[in-house]
Amino acid sequence: MVEYVGFDVSKEETSFCVKDADGRVLARGKAATDPDALFAVVKEHCLCPELIVMETGTLCHWLVRALSTHGLRVVLIDARQAHAVMKLQHNKTDANDADLLAEIARTGFFRAVAVKSEDAQGDRMVLKARLHLVRQRRDTENAIRGLMASFGHRFPRGVGKFSRRVRAILEAHPELGAAIDPLLGARAALAACLQALDKVVMARAKASPACRLLMTAPGVGPVTAMAFASTIDDPGRFASSRAVGAYAGLTARRNQSGEMDYSGRISKHGDAMLRSLLYEAANSLLTVVRKAHPLKDWARRVKKRSSHKKACVALARKLAVILHRMLANGEAFRWPAKASVAT
Repeated sequence: MVEYVGFDVSKEETSFCVKDADGRVLARGKAATDPDALFAVVKEHCLCPELIVMETGTLCHWLVRALSTHGLRVVLIDARQAHAVMKLQHNKTDANDADLLAEIARTGFFRAVAVKSEDAQGDRMVLKARLHLVRQRRDTENAIRGLMASFGHRFPRGVGKFSRRVRAILEAHPELGAAIDPLLGARAALAACLQALDKVVMARAKASPACRLLMTAPGVGPVTAMAFASTIDDPGRFASSRAVGAYAGLTARRNQSGEMDYSGRISKHGDAMLRSLLYEAANSLLTVVRKAHPLKDWARRVKKRSSHKKACVALARKLAVILHRMLANGEAFRWPAKASVAT
């Protein structure tokens, strides 16, 4: 007998449903969200599980890696695809969700999501912690700017000499120190933690051959290289490098129905952190890098007929394609010969 299993994972408990090839429910219930407990459920209710399906979430990669060590075939599906099916049911419960996941496994109506390796997930954890600190520091600085502006003290853009400017104002207006001093202390602590994380990122990027390879591309630093390598993880899972642009959400959305057919803004699907870092790398290549390259010339032509932001988005998509091809082939970024550049 062939069985199909659906796991609806939550923080403490996981609802499960087991179906046969004809769609009949063989077993259902709940178990602790733990690999050993879920394996015991499969062992108790299944003779030969053909496929186990669960949707993407916080615990999904850990569970899939652990269950795969027992020889089980576990597939992750995009939570948006699962929700598109689940919203059709009248009663939204964990048991019904597990039932539908088992049905999705039985019918094969899904697109599998790649499961990241433990090393890639560890790198992404460091990058997400760094991003959290960057946002916290930005929010703290904006809070200080807003509070000081309410008393008529305005600052120019940027973070250069920020603390010194604030201290100078506090010396002239000590009555503001009760509110501003704790925020300045929090900003200093965030900056120290961010500096420590930057050292960790730099050390990991130097130790990774993939990151060192990616950093040969102009505009790509250790943070961008580490984010790209950990997000892509296995470059062989993409049939074409062109698909990486869509994977990062840097391609235009298309809406076609009958006689209506138009392309809108970029989809913004995929990893937001990778997309923003690719945009920053493209902006750096277009504005900071001095060395000539046909890629920059192409982006400047796009900028002339549209805008700087659209040129950076288009260049970010091209960078994503090039970086994936570099990972797949193991080749460093190629600069054109001087003669061809002059031509």
